[in-house]
Formats: sequence, C-alpha cells, structure tokens
Amino acid sequence: MKRIVIFVFLCCFSTYGKTVSDSIANQITALNDKQKTILYEFEVLQKNGYNANLFWQKHRNQFPELDDALRDELAMEVFKNSHIVYTRPKGAAVQFWMKTQLLTNWMFYLSALIAICAVIALFKKYWSLLIEVLIKRLAPLFRFLFSPVLLTYELFLIGVFCIFYGCSITEFVLQTVIVHVGLFLLWSQSTAIFTREYWVKKYIYEIENNFWSKDPWKTVKTICLPAIIVTLALGYVLFKVPDAVFYNYEIVVSGIVAVYALPFWRSLEKYLYPILLPFKSEYRARSINSLAGCMVIAIAVTFLLVFQWNSIFYNVITALISLLLLSFLILSSKINFRYSYKNYYYLQLLTVVCLALVFEYGYYSRLNEIIWFFLIGTSVFIVLKYFEIFSFFSDWKKGTAWAWKLLGLALLLWLIGKAILYVSKQIFVV
Repeated sequence: MKRIVIFVFLCCFSTYGKTVSDSIANQITALNDKQKTILYEFEVLQKNGYNANLFWQKHRNQFPELDDALRDELAMEVFKNSHIVYTRPKGAAVQFWMKTQLLTNWMFYLSALIAICAVIALFKKYWSLLIEVLIKRLAPLFRFLFSPVLLTYELFLIGVFCIFYGCSITEFVLQTVIVHVGLFLLWSQSTAIFTREYWVKKYIYEIENNFWSKDPWKTVKTICLPAIIVTLALGYVLFKVPDAVFYNYEIVVSGIVAVYALPFWRSLEKYLYPILLPFKSEYRARSINSLAGCMVIAIAVTFLLVFQWNSIFYNVITALISLLLLSFLILSSKINFRYSYKNYYYLQLLTVVCLALVFEYGYYSRLNEIIWFFLIGTSVFIVLKYFEIFSFFSDWKKGTAWAWKLLGLALLLWLIGKAILYVSKQIFVV
C-alpha cells in the first residue's frame, strides 16, 4: 500500500438524496485527504474479510469521536466514490508478472493459430473421404441428409452456430478455434451456395477464375457476397468480444476483399495502380497490378481514418497499416520487375516514405503496435534489400563468397538490433 496514491473524487453527494443523507455528505466533505484515505483502507480490509479493528485502533486518533455505525457508513461512502491510481515501483514483482502475462498471451495466440491451421488442413485432407463414407455407407436417410447440396446448407448453419456459441466461451484458445472454424465454414459454404459448386476443388477454381471475370455478377456472387458475410460475422464477434484485438486485422482483410471485389473497381483499376506503378510494362503479372490498385484504396482509407483523430479507429488503422507494410514489402520485391527496374527503384522510395510516415504516426499517437510494425517492417525491408543487392551481380547461393555474404547478414542483423536499441533509448527513455 506504500506506492498507492489514492485520489478521492466526491462528486455531488447531495444530488443522490435517496442513498446518502445530507448529514453524511456534510461529514464526508469535512474530512481531509488523509482521513478519507484511512476510511478507504478500512473499508478495503473489511470487504476482504480481514479484522479491521486493529487498523482502526491504530488510526482512530485522526478522527473525532465516531460510533461504529457512523464510521462504517462513512467508510462505505468513501469507498464507493473513490478512484485509485496505482504506480508500480521499479523492479516490483507485479512488473515481472505483467511481462510474463504478455508472453503467455502471445503463446496463446500462437497455439490458437496453429490449431486453426491444423483443423483447416484436416478439413482439406479428409473432407472428400468423409463425404464419400457418409454418402456410400449410410443409406437411405443419411444419404439424403449428407447429400452435397443439403450438407452445404447444414455446414453453413454449423458455421453460424460456431460464431454465436464461440463468442460465449471464456477460454481463449478454444474460443479462437471455434470462431475461426465458423468463419471458415461461412466463407466456404456461402461460396458453394452462390456458385452452386458443392465440392471444394470446384468452388476454389471458381474463385480463381472469376476474380477478373468479364461478368460482374460472377465476381460479386463468387467473392464479394461471401466476403460480406464473413465481414458481418467478424463485426458480431468484435461486438461480443471487444478485447480480442486479433479480429480487427481479419475484419479489415475481409472488408477490403468485399469492397475490392465489387465490379466497378475492375474498370477503375487501370487508373489506380499507376499511382504506385507509373511505368508501363507488358510483362508484369495482372495480380501485381491488382495488388497495387487495392493498396491505393487501402492508403486512401487509412489517411481518411487517421485524419479523424478518433481513438475508436485505432485498431482498424493499426490493421490497415500492418497490411500496407506487408503489401509494400511484397510489391517492392525485385522478383516482380524482371524486365524493367524503373518501377522497382520508384517503389523503394515509396516504401521508405511509407515506413517513415508509419513511425511518425505511431510515435505521435503513442501506439506501440504501430511502432512494433515499423520496427519489424524496416528490419525485413533492410534484409530483403541486402539479398537483392547481391542478386543484381550474382546468385548469392553460388560461388565461394556465400559464407562472406552470410557473415555480412549476421553483421547486418547485429547492427539493426543495436540501432533499434539506441534509437528507442533516445526517443522513449526519459
């Protein structure tokens, strides 16, 4: 209790006439801060089942004569109308506990992600076999119940149930697995329903084939409508479990897919991607142009949300920035520009500017996640450029100099680590 600073805010006791009498309110107003602190600590001891009489005997000389009933009533009112600010002492055990809790939270995130990937992989591997066994071995009722069409609707309903039920689970890993199974079922089965292709391989082909389809309705029903369903489901999950920050990243991805799959973007795409790829090239992949066009939309949305200066958008902004950094790392890769390097050099400049703006915003807004994304993105960018510089002259994997190149990589990582420590010390350590 030595480092606990108690600020007691007693606001308008006379307003609450039904719960606090004028006499009690006047007596509380007449107390000084030290007396209120003693009463607060006394009430804490009582509420936690400790014998508070010894504590009261030790401090009763700080008060005028009070009977036990009045003392208890005063202590209760001070406790109900108090606000505590706790300052952790340097090197306290609670700091180590909080760091340990942060580490275990990341371990839970990792275990949940691994479990999700494993469940989806098992679906992919055994799905056809399971359907075949159910159809061939269980007849006639089960053959009807598990027909491809009916089973698709059943799995869609199971996905809806997983979303609603998963939000009520308190255990983090189990909740994450069930919710993501529900999201996967909603996406896959809604795609099957809209495309009328009830086998996984067929509707996956429909997705790949129809993204740049000339028929706008095919793109909408194949990609846009399932993405909207998943986005709505994620919105419900965030409403029910607001502390699960991880879902903010997923809803941004599904939302971008839903918007960018709208047909009119196909006609506007040719005006969007030249902002990031101004130099024409006939050999560039169509997917690179689409990625650049999607990034332009994401950049515009990010700037729009940033200039709102509203904390309610911080999670969405963080998710958009993380995706933009990843997209810049992919787009600025040398492998995408084998025949013309004009766009490659231009994108290196844009990537550096993007990293600088991300750091400036993260530092100004004091958003630790964005600063972490900046540090990780900058480190990956430097390492990738290190390898790409060698690739201009030779294959870094061949020749007798590969050991020197790896040694240079080790030195580069060491320098990056030292630079991060030095800069963070200069900026954040007061």
